[in-house]
Amino acid sequence: MSTTTTYAVTGMTCGHCAQAVTAELTALPGVHGVQVDVPAGAVRVTSDAPLDEGDVRAAVDEAGYTLAGLHA
Repeated sequence: MSTTTTYAVTGMTCGHCAQAVTAELTALPGVHGVQVDVPAGAVRVTSDAPLDEGDVRAAVDEAGYTLAGLHA
């Protein structure tokens, strides 16, 4: 069973930003879908099981952006 979580990410402004975040999050074990909405600052991640927020934060940081928590 898959789970989908939407995170708020700050600092993204363009398609390159979306590609960087997508690449880092897709590399996390169990992730099989990432959708980035740059204008909304939202990233929707679909994975096999709930992800550890610390792992998601580290991936977003590695891409050069900031995880602000869950997107409302």
